[in-house]
Amino acid sequence: MDVLTDGNTQVRSYKAYLFDLYGTLADIHTDERKLSFWKKQVEVFRSYRAVYEAKELRTLYFDEIARLEKEKHKEGHEIEIDLGEVFIELLKKKDVSANEEKIRRIAGSFREASRTHLRAYAHARELLQKLHEQGKKVFLLSNAQSLFTMDELKELGFTDLFDDILISSDFGYKKPDPIIFTILLKRNCLSPEDCLMIGNDLYSDVLGARRAGIDSYYIRSALSSKGSVGIRADYDQEGMDLQRLMKRICG
Repeated sequence: MDVLTDGNTQVRSYKAYLFDLYGTLADIHTDERKLSFWKKQVEVFRSYRAVYEAKELRTLYFDEIARLEKEKHKEGHEIEIDLGEVFIELLKKKDVSANEEKIRRIAGSFREASRTHLRAYAHARELLQKLHEQGKKVFLLSNAQSLFTMDELKELGFTDLFDDILISSDFGYKKPDPIIFTILLKRNCLSPEDCLMIGNDLYSDVLGARRAGIDSYYIRSALSSKGSVGIRADYDQEGMDLQRLMKRICG
């Protein structure tokens, strides 16, 4: 069973704060299973002369994800595929060539149709700004698809609030693999003891940080997974309340 403290443990000062995105700074919901969604995607692909039926496209999409995950699997690592490769293959199956602009447009239509809502949590921007005002470094470390997330960061007004942004699809690894944490540390000349990872997932955020020697702050939010991995964060709080988090880490 996951064990939370009273959420009042004093949080020491760190040089750098690493944030998860979805479920930590922003609320999002997507649904890629409904046939009605795939009927919309059929129209997008047909506009590029890749003619599919909805059920066919849905099946091939998930089959291609599974194929790539199996192909790229590395024992002992957490692999992240790039969905751009999936879209390229779906065009290729209909003898349609792909380019960067075409894939970007397909991905944009795909995400917009699958997303029911996206919003920044209350005080998210204020929190990131206050950390900067205090001379802290602020980073984003997200298990996500760059094709989707970079546009959503702009929509949320977050893009300019991070010193560096690492999205798992750009690197081929995802949290809790320590490799992606190590990449962030090396890129920004940081030591593990300089950093605090803040996220809403015990497995990817807390376990990943621990494997990299980084302290962690766990927020059990509405998007937190229900399962337990027997991992306890250095700091934690029950419920999505970024104002409370701000008081604890900014004073």
